[in-house]
Amino acid sequence: MRFNTLFFLLVLAYMCLTTAQVSYDDCCLKYVKKMSHATQRHAVKYRWQVPDGGCNIPAVIFTMRRGRVFCTDPREKWVNDLMRKIDAKTKSSKKPHGRRPYRA
Repeated sequence: MRFNTLFFLLVLAYMCLTTAQVSYDDCCLKYVKKMSHATQRHAVKYRWQVPDGGCNIPAVIFTMRRGRVFCTDPREKWVNDLMRKIDAKTKSSKKPHGRRPYRA
């Protein structure tokens, strides 16, 4: 009887822990206030974080060349400027290089 009760309680505790587990792997919980211009030059892409589930704040997450990430406030002017710069870089890099085809 004791073994059955103990086994039932262990299984119940395990189930509660697995269902209540929240993942904060990709969530920003606070912002970087400032980023130097030298650091901004290393930004290669960004993504948006929306406040849902375990992510409590809206954020723009910048990824640097070597994979480091910075969480920033999307309402800041410098953040929007950096996003525009990255968009312009990616647009210009997607254009085909080389000569134009000859048209008669």
